[in-house]
Amino acid sequence: MTSDELVEICDWSAEWAEKFRVKATLIREALGTRARRIDHIGSTAIHGLAAKPIIDIQISVADFDPPDSLVEPLKAIGYVWRSSNAELTKRYFRESPGEERTHIHVRRLGSWHEQWPLLFRDYMRIRVEEREPYVELKRRLAAQFRNDRAAYTTGKEDHLWQIIRRADRWAAATGWMPGVSDA
Repeated sequence: MTSDELVEICDWSAEWAEKFRVKATLIREALGTRARRIDHIGSTAIHGLAAKPIIDIQISVADFDPPDSLVEPLKAIGYVWRSSNAELTKRYFRESPGEERTHIHVRRLGSWHEQWPLLFRDYMRIRVEEREPYVELKRRLAAQFRNDRAAYTTGKEDHLWQIIRRADRWAAATGWMPGVSDA
């Protein structure tokens, strides 16, 4: 197992936002208006939250077809389509071998699966009190499952669903809608 496959939780870094901006600019240039939204998602998108040092980017599109209109431009800027990804609600891309860890999630604009990470991100940005228990869980699971990324991810599921239920109530009470695209 290589060091970039080990589960490591790092303290929050201001560099993550800049890394996203650089990557998102290239993606916007490559996809143009095909990308309706390009958003920084996941823990690295939440100021102050410890995370695995992997930039997660969500690209929202009207449709996945034709596939080459996504695959070829992203390939041209160094991303590899993971066609074997079992999650049919998205198209998943990763960095080229040897490049900085980046996960690109292409989802249908307006779908529940597209909205979930945006709601989670926005809720966690506002609800600071949710962060410490989540970070404690992530650090504990990372220590327990340092060599098992799948077990680490599964270990977070119950906690994440509790957060998203609270976020859903918050969204209903505030009329939350995703803001302007990050890029």
